[in-house]
Formats: sequence, C-alpha cells, structure tokens
Amino acid sequence: MKKAFLVLALVGVATWSLTSCGGSKKEAATEETEEGYDDKDVAAEAAEPKAESADDLIKQGQALVDASDCKTCHHPTNKIVGPSHTDVAKKYEFTKANVGMLADKIRNGGSGNWGEIPMSPHPDLSKGDAEKMAMYVLSLDGEKPKD
Repeated sequence: MKKAFLVLALVGVATWSLTSCGGSKKEAATEETEEGYDDKDVAAEAAEPKAESADDLIKQGQALVDASDCKTCHHPTNKIVGPSHTDVAKKYEFTKANVGMLADKIRNGGSGNWGEIPMSPHPDLSKGDAEKMAMYVLSLDGEKPKD
C-alpha cells in the first residue's frame, strides 16, 4: 500500500511539474507580444533560417577537418602522403565550382592530380560537410570566395 501511494505521489509530482513548466513559456510569449513583438514575425523568423557567412562555413570546415582522418595524409603546410592543404589552396581558385569539385574528391576519392597515390574516398561524409571542408582548405592561402 505504501509503495502504491509513493508511486502515485511521484507520478502526480512529475505531472504537475511538467504541466506547470509550460505555463511560463506562454507568459514569456505574451510578454514579448506586449513589448512590440508580433507572433507572425517570430514565426517568419523561425521559418527562414539566416544564411551562414562564408567565414562561419570555413570555421565549421576546419572543425570537420580537425576531427577527421585528413591529417593522416595531409598537413596544412607540408606534403606528407598527399599535398599540403595550402598547396591545394594555391592550385585552385576559391570558386563554388572548385568547392564542389573538391568536395566530390573528398567524398569519392581520386588520383592523378597530385601523383600516383590515390586519395581514399570518404563516402560517409555528407556533401554539405565535404563542401565546408573544401572551403576551409581553399581559404588557407588567404583567398576569399569569388562567387
């Protein structure tokens, strides 16, 4: 009997706390509306995410490169198995076309552009992540995106 009462009390407290937490959000929304915010503006802002800047995408690309196995074959400034990332940046202009081409090479692998040793594919990377990585690499010579 005591166990049943304890379980019932815990369920009641949990239910009360979950339902009471939602009330404060409604009050906050009401306060925002009263302060000059329109619910339509908030909904439109949520529906239209802001475009990320090239600098943000490059920083995300750097984090992806740092977390990947790229450093096994590539170094930012020195040739290891493959070319340095800076050499890649110097070879290719920082354009959308080259970002896409390098992203495809990152995902699909390739050979012949930098010697006989093929680059291993990384098919587990999304196209978007591979593009961010390519943007980071192309930024290493100080060049900014052209288009």
